[in-house]
Amino acid sequence: MWRLSSRAAARHTAAVLQDGVGTGGLTVAEAVALGRTPHHGLLGRDGEGDRRTVSEALESCGIAPLAERDLSSLSGGERQRVLLARALAQAPELLVLDELTNHLDIRARFELLGRIRQTGVTTLAVLHDLDLAARFCDRLVVLHHGRAVTAGPVLDALTPSVLHEVFGVRARAERHPDGVIRVTYEADPLAP
Repeated sequence: MWRLSSRAAARHTAAVLQDGVGTGGLTVAEAVALGRTPHHGLLGRDGEGDRRTVSEALESCGIAPLAERDLSSLSGGERQRVLLARALAQAPELLVLDELTNHLDIRARFELLGRIRQTGVTTLAVLHDLDLAARFCDRLVVLHHGRAVTAGPVLDALTPSVLHEVFGVRARAERHPDGVIRVTYEADPLAP
């Protein structure tokens, strides 16, 4: 990755950073269309394919009805969806997400992470919500004080000892009969 030019890297990788700042004065559709920039030449303009990609990104993030609204008029959760749509419009091979779900209610969290999973794009997500990580991720890297404690499939990474050591809670991750992995906390979850 480090050998690529910034333009080539932008064609392959898109990032949605925590508390990403929007550009004032743009509509939602214009902000999402910025994701197509790495695919244009110096004086490049959006073509029909670009407009279709932007439209699909708006739809997939559930913000098509907001397309003509000014970016500055949106709530924090709506802005997060715009930033994700812009990243998807970039058509990346790798999507990097830093606390994407911070400003979203629980329904929006499930919808957005489900949509990301359906894209088939390799995704590296920073999540502090263990239940969301267990439900939507295939593999986890658990960090503690900036150091990787463990990495691997969800059930291998979220062992009771790791949950105790890293998060200070008594809990376990388990696959339920519906196939979903959930973190179950003990009645008194705070570990001594």
